[in-house]
Amino acid sequence: MSGPGQGTKDLTQGPIASTLMLFAMPTLASNILQSLNGSINAIWVGRFLGPQALAATANANIIMFLMFSIVFGFGMASTVMIGQAVGRRDMDAARRAFGSAVGFCMALALVVAIVGWLGAPALLRLLATPVEAYDLALVYLRVIFIAMPATLLSVMIMMGLRGVGDARTPLIFMIVSVAVDLILNPVLILGLGPFPAMGIAGSATATAVAGFVSLIGIIAYTYVKDLPLRLRGVELAYLRPATEQLRVLLGKGLPMGLQMIVMSASGLVMIGLVNREGLLVTAAYGASQQLWTYLQMPAMAMGGAVSAMAAQNIGAGRWDRISRITGYGIGYQLLITGTMVAVMLTFHQPLLGLFLGGNDAVIAEAWHMQLRVSWSFLAFGCTMILFGVMRANGVVIKPLIILIFTLFVVRLGFYYLAYPGIGADALWFSFPVGSFVSLLLASLVYAHGGWRKAKLLVPVHEEECRETVNSEAEPAGRIAPTG
Repeated sequence: MSGPGQGTKDLTQGPIASTLMLFAMPTLASNILQSLNGSINAIWVGRFLGPQALAATANANIIMFLMFSIVFGFGMASTVMIGQAVGRRDMDAARRAFGSAVGFCMALALVVAIVGWLGAPALLRLLATPVEAYDLALVYLRVIFIAMPATLLSVMIMMGLRGVGDARTPLIFMIVSVAVDLILNPVLILGLGPFPAMGIAGSATATAVAGFVSLIGIIAYTYVKDLPLRLRGVELAYLRPATEQLRVLLGKGLPMGLQMIVMSASGLVMIGLVNREGLLVTAAYGASQQLWTYLQMPAMAMGGAVSAMAAQNIGAGRWDRISRITGYGIGYQLLITGTMVAVMLTFHQPLLGLFLGGNDAVIAEAWHMQLRVSWSFLAFGCTMILFGVMRANGVVIKPLIILIFTLFVVRLGFYYLAYPGIGADALWFSFPVGSFVSLLLASLVYAHGGWRKAKLLVPVHEEECRETVNSEAEPAGRIAPTG
């Protein structure tokens, strides 16, 4: 077996507590940056172009989220495959998994870009996009689809790097992407300096340019620094997805992507129920959601970190460390999320005022729901940690079933049963009820231990890998790598 290689972070040795925290923090910072970027871009569009343009970007962003959800699932599957290979000290297998993931993502992204460009009008009609926003949304969406290959490939490469324990490089190029996007948005929207005023197309173009700059930068950095996942010579044949890796990508990646889509669909259902309560409640819920977005981030970042760390340890056969990884992940998540909840509840007035101005009635309503919902993210975070550890061994169907059951059956069931008695509070209390049932079920599945017997991928012998590469490689080499 080949060694870990320069730039690989060995997550199977040393103290778990400090290693996990140092690994998770860059991912959390990346998530926060991405959300802040979206919020600031929405401010540019809303202030400079008006509500129709803002509605247009909102409709386009729904479609983008669906694409990212699927690629996120494939990315997590590749992270786990790469992590287990690194844990076995088999960098050739890690590169095979990475190459298959990048090659598959390249093909998928090109298909999405072409079909998306051609089908954008039909997609917007399917979403019932308001007539006033339709033309703007079409322009915005088509430019975004042009940028989709670069954006999706960047996500896949970043998640692959996390599989080898490198959370720093993805953060660097998330900063680059966000900086370029933030600078170019007002420049291209308004036509500052030598640039023409492009309106909403300028906002989409800024996002597109940021995606391409980030992708080119991360590829160049990977080769200049000789990071462990770079593909050279005959290894470029790995970009042709191998059957076994493709089976894992689809079999494990789709359920993981569906988890995000299920959570999003549940959110859309909740918005529909909230809208029935009138404008004041809807406005309060919209402001509260902005804060709840940030409360979810520690869970998602720590869940991804424990998944990569557990994958390496499972690959190395270090099952003695898995329970401690889980325990530290839950502890850190409770500490970070709990601190954020305390800060948000303590300073709720100025924080909600950022979105609601001086409207005391709406702020009071938002405070009412904050008290009932915010603390439920502690349970949500613990569930994501347990899912992350089980995902490290390829167990993804049971977490998906738990999410579907708790978000739709438990949460909506509680709402319909409790609404006649407590009114709108049934909406807010359905959050903690669903979260704690989800945590209970996840804990039972984790404690049962059957997930430990799963096999993600049977390791391929190094000599067999080399023979396969030599038989498939072309004398003149292949297309330039993207990882």
